[in-house]
Amino acid sequence: MKQHTRTVAVLASVLLLASAAAGCSDSDGDSGGDGTETHNAAADLDTDVVPAATSSASPAVDVKNGTYGKMLVDEKGRTLYLFEKDTKDKSMCDGDCAKAWPPFTVKAAPTAGGGVKKDLLKTIKRDDGSEQVAYNGHPLYRFADDQKAGDTHGQDVDAFGAKWFVVDPEGKKITTKPQNNDGGY
Repeated sequence: MKQHTRTVAVLASVLLLASAAAGCSDSDGDSGGDGTETHNAAADLDTDVVPAATSSASPAVDVKNGTYGKMLVDEKGRTLYLFEKDTKDKSMCDGDCAKAWPPFTVKAAPTAGGGVKKDLLKTIKRDDGSEQVAYNGHPLYRFADDQKAGDTHGQDVDAFGAKWFVVDPEGKKITTKPQNNDGGY
Protein backbone atom coordinates (compact mmCIF):
# COMPACT_ATOMS: atom_id res chain seq x y z
CA MET A 1 0.00 0.00 0.00
CA LYS A 2 2.92 2.32 0.78
CA GLN A 3 4.27 1.92 -2.81
CA HIS A 4 0.84 2.78 -4.25
CA THR A 5 0.52 5.90 -2.09
CA ARG A 6 4.00 7.04 -3.09
CA THR A 7 3.29 6.45 -6.78
CA VAL A 8 0.05 8.44 -6.58
CA ALA A 9 1.84 11.28 -4.79
CA VAL A 10 4.64 11.32 -7.37
CA LEU A 11 2.22 11.38 -10.29
CA ALA A 12 0.18 14.13 -8.63
CA SER A 13 3.36 16.20 -8.23
CA VAL A 14 4.30 15.70 -11.88
CA LEU A 15 0.81 16.69 -13.03
CA LEU A 16 0.80 19.74 -10.76
CA LEU A 17 4.17 20.85 -12.15
CA ALA A 18 2.98 20.33 -15.73
CA SER A 19 -0.27 22.20 -15.04
CA ALA A 20 1.58 25.12 -13.46
CA ALA A 21 3.99 25.29 -16.39
CA ALA A 22 1.14 25.17 -18.91
CA GLY A 23 -0.60 28.07 -17.19
CA CYS A 24 2.39 30.39 -17.54
CA SER A 25 2.46 33.10 -20.17
CA ASP A 26 4.59 36.09 -20.94
CA SER A 27 3.56 39.70 -20.29
CA ASP A 28 1.93 40.22 -23.69
CA GLY A 29 -0.40 37.25 -23.19
CA ASP A 30 1.34 35.05 -25.74
CA SER A 31 1.79 31.53 -24.44
CA GLY A 32 4.98 31.24 -26.46
CA GLY A 33 5.36 27.72 -27.72
CA ASP A 34 9.12 27.90 -27.72
CA GLY A 35 9.33 26.26 -24.27
CA THR A 36 10.63 29.36 -22.49
CA GLU A 37 7.65 29.68 -20.18
CA THR A 38 7.96 26.08 -19.07
CA HIS A 39 11.68 26.55 -18.62
CA ASN A 40 11.08 29.69 -16.57
CA ALA A 41 8.53 27.89 -14.38
CA ALA A 42 11.04 25.12 -13.77
CA ALA A 43 13.78 27.68 -13.12
CA ASP A 44 11.75 29.02 -10.19
CA LEU A 45 12.14 25.67 -8.46
CA ASP A 46 15.21 24.71 -6.43
CA THR A 47 17.70 23.28 -8.92
CA ASP A 48 18.86 20.72 -6.35
CA VAL A 49 15.28 19.44 -6.19
CA VAL A 50 14.53 19.42 -9.91
CA PRO A 51 17.58 18.09 -11.73
CA ALA A 52 17.69 20.15 -14.89
CA ALA A 53 18.52 18.59 -18.22
CA THR A 54 21.59 20.80 -18.35
CA SER A 55 24.92 19.34 -19.27
CA SER A 56 27.52 18.56 -16.67
CA ALA A 57 31.08 19.87 -16.94
CA SER A 58 32.51 16.55 -15.72
CA PRO A 59 29.79 13.96 -16.32
CA ALA A 60 30.17 10.54 -14.77
CA VAL A 61 28.16 7.42 -14.21
CA ASP A 62 28.88 5.51 -11.04
CA VAL A 63 27.43 2.60 -9.09
CA LYS A 64 26.12 3.06 -5.56
CA ASN A 65 24.50 0.59 -3.22
CA GLY A 66 21.09 2.11 -2.54
CA THR A 67 17.45 1.33 -1.88
CA TYR A 68 17.31 -1.25 -4.69
CA GLY A 69 20.83 -2.63 -4.34
CA LYS A 70 23.63 -1.70 -6.74
CA MET A 71 22.29 0.99 -9.08
CA LEU A 72 23.53 3.61 -11.53
CA VAL A 73 23.88 7.23 -10.39
CA ASP A 74 25.29 10.42 -11.90
CA GLU A 75 28.35 12.32 -10.65
CA LYS A 76 26.28 13.90 -7.86
CA GLY A 77 24.84 10.58 -6.69
CA ARG A 78 21.42 11.17 -8.26
CA THR A 79 19.60 8.03 -9.33
CA LEU A 80 19.47 7.26 -13.06
CA TYR A 81 16.42 5.67 -14.68
CA LEU A 82 15.45 3.94 -17.90
CA PHE A 83 12.11 4.38 -19.68
CA GLU A 84 10.48 1.22 -21.04
CA LYS A 85 9.01 3.14 -23.97
CA ASP A 86 12.49 3.97 -25.32
CA THR A 87 13.97 1.83 -28.05
CA LYS A 88 17.65 0.87 -28.27
CA ASP A 89 19.68 4.08 -28.33
CA LYS A 90 16.55 6.22 -28.96
CA SER A 91 14.76 8.41 -26.42
CA MET A 92 10.98 8.58 -26.64
CA CYS A 93 10.75 11.19 -23.85
CA ASP A 94 10.46 14.86 -24.76
CA GLY A 95 8.18 17.81 -23.96
CA ASP A 96 6.36 17.37 -20.62
CA CYS A 97 7.97 13.96 -20.22
CA ALA A 98 11.47 15.49 -20.33
CA LYS A 99 10.40 18.09 -17.74
CA ALA A 100 9.35 15.40 -15.27
CA TRP A 101 12.20 13.06 -16.27
CA PRO A 102 15.15 15.29 -17.29
CA PRO A 103 17.42 13.47 -19.73
CA PHE A 104 21.01 13.03 -18.52
CA THR A 105 22.62 15.19 -21.21
CA VAL A 106 26.30 16.02 -21.49
CA LYS A 107 28.69 18.23 -23.45
CA ALA A 108 31.67 15.89 -22.91
CA ALA A 109 31.98 12.13 -22.91
CA PRO A 110 30.93 10.69 -19.54
CA THR A 111 33.45 8.79 -17.45
CA ALA A 112 32.76 5.34 -16.04
CA GLY A 113 33.07 5.10 -12.28
CA GLY A 114 33.72 1.98 -10.23
CA GLY A 115 31.39 -0.86 -11.15
CA VAL A 116 30.32 0.75 -14.45
CA LYS A 117 31.08 -1.26 -17.59
CA LYS A 118 32.82 1.24 -19.85
CA ASP A 119 31.83 -0.65 -23.01
CA LEU A 120 28.10 -0.21 -22.13
CA LEU A 121 28.44 3.57 -21.60
CA LYS A 122 28.02 5.98 -24.52
CA THR A 123 26.04 9.00 -25.68
CA ILE A 124 23.20 9.19 -28.17
CA LYS A 125 21.86 12.17 -30.10
CA ARG A 126 18.43 13.40 -29.00
CA ASP A 127 15.93 14.90 -31.45
CA ASP A 128 16.89 18.39 -30.17
CA GLY A 129 20.56 17.73 -31.05
CA SER A 130 21.80 17.34 -27.45
CA GLU A 131 23.84 14.33 -26.37
CA GLN A 132 22.20 12.02 -23.83
CA VAL A 133 24.06 9.42 -21.80
CA ALA A 134 22.98 5.85 -22.57
CA TYR A 135 23.91 2.61 -20.85
CA ASN A 136 23.47 -0.77 -22.49
CA GLY A 137 21.34 0.94 -25.16
CA HIS A 138 19.04 2.64 -22.61
CA PRO A 139 18.93 6.46 -22.59
CA LEU A 140 19.31 7.61 -18.97
CA TYR A 141 17.15 10.11 -17.04
CA ARG A 142 16.83 11.68 -13.62
CA PHE A 143 13.47 12.17 -11.89
CA ALA A 144 12.24 15.65 -10.90
CA ASP A 145 10.83 14.46 -7.56
CA ASP A 146 14.14 12.95 -6.40
CA GLN A 147 15.28 15.64 -3.99
CA LYS A 148 18.66 14.32 -2.91
CA ALA A 149 21.31 11.79 -3.79
CA GLY A 150 19.96 8.28 -3.29
CA ASP A 151 16.27 9.15 -3.73
CA THR A 152 14.40 6.62 -5.89
CA HIS A 153 10.90 8.11 -6.04
CA GLY A 154 10.66 7.34 -9.76
CA GLN A 155 11.06 3.58 -9.37
CA ASP A 156 8.26 1.57 -11.03
CA VAL A 157 6.27 4.71 -11.85
CA ASP A 158 3.95 4.37 -14.85
CA ALA A 159 4.00 7.74 -16.64
CA PHE A 160 4.05 9.04 -20.21
CA GLY A 161 3.03 5.70 -21.67
CA ALA A 162 5.36 3.27 -19.91
CA LYS A 163 7.14 2.44 -16.66
CA TRP A 164 10.38 3.88 -15.31
CA PHE A 165 13.01 1.82 -13.50
CA VAL A 166 16.31 2.22 -11.67
CA VAL A 167 19.20 0.69 -13.66
CA ASP A 168 21.63 -1.96 -12.40
CA PRO A 169 25.38 -2.18 -13.31
CA GLU A 170 24.53 -4.66 -16.10
CA GLY A 171 22.28 -2.03 -17.72
CA LYS A 172 19.03 -3.80 -16.86
CA LYS A 173 15.97 -2.47 -15.05
CA ILE A 174 15.71 -3.29 -11.37
CA THR A 175 12.32 -4.76 -10.50
CA THR A 176 13.02 -6.13 -7.01
CA LYS A 177 11.54 -4.75 -3.81
CA PRO A 178 13.51 -2.13 -1.87
CA GLN A 179 16.38 -3.50 0.20
CA ASN A 180 16.17 -0.70 2.79
CA ASN A 181 13.82 2.14 3.59
CA ASP A 182 16.20 5.00 4.30
CA GLY A 183 16.05 6.36 0.72
CA GLY A 184 19.78 6.96 0.59
CA TYR A 185 23.18 5.35 0.49
